[in-house]
Amino acid sequence: MLITGFAAGMFQTNCYLVAPGDGGDCVIVDPGQDAMEPLREVLATHDLTPVAVLLTHGHLDHTWSVAPACREFAIPAYIHPEDRHMLADPGRGMGPGMAQIIGDAEFVEPDEVIALAQGDHLALAGLEFDVLHTPGHTQGSVDFLTTAQTEQGPVPVALTGDTLFAGSIGRSDLPGGNHQQLLDSIAARLLPLDERTVVLPGHGGQSTIGDERATNPFLAGLNVG
Repeated sequence: MLITGFAAGMFQTNCYLVAPGDGGDCVIVDPGQDAMEPLREVLATHDLTPVAVLLTHGHLDHTWSVAPACREFAIPAYIHPEDRHMLADPGRGMGPGMAQIIGDAEFVEPDEVIALAQGDHLALAGLEFDVLHTPGHTQGSVDFLTTAQTEQGPVPVALTGDTLFAGSIGRSDLPGGNHQQLLDSIAARLLPLDERTVVLPGHGGQSTIGDERATNPFLAGLNVG
């Protein structure tokens, strides 16, 4: 499996490309601000063809380039219905202090938007993804679980967006956020995963579920499962 990407825009949002390997289909996860040029470069480097965009949630720093990417590659976007409204009206997901970031930029939905739900199983680009609904950062936040085939055997991977970071958790002070709900989502849906599960968050470096259980100060005292 190939998992690569880059940090995009002023928010340094991780945009991931996931594929079975070089020279085939891939999915794009969370194409943020100013993502199109680096996205084209990574696609060319690895000879990849996108078949879908997966969105962990609707905040603008994760969706800024979703419509251009879907239009350029003629592919659909997948998002949870609770966050779909932010695709065309991102200001609804931002506090007043952040709305000025939008300026006079205009946003539209991609031509094809597919709804995600808890427990969905997606077969895309020769890969399989399970969808976990983890509200709290936003009401439509989701995580995508897949499996990387390595020389040491299969390794589970979780793309966690802004729900869980290395040593931290997502903020809950923006519209639709709820701190207790976020903790409950993490405890119920993420912490029970195999401790070897690699955590690929929306910002910053990677971790594992085992490391987050043991050392993340925001998760101390949570009842798992």
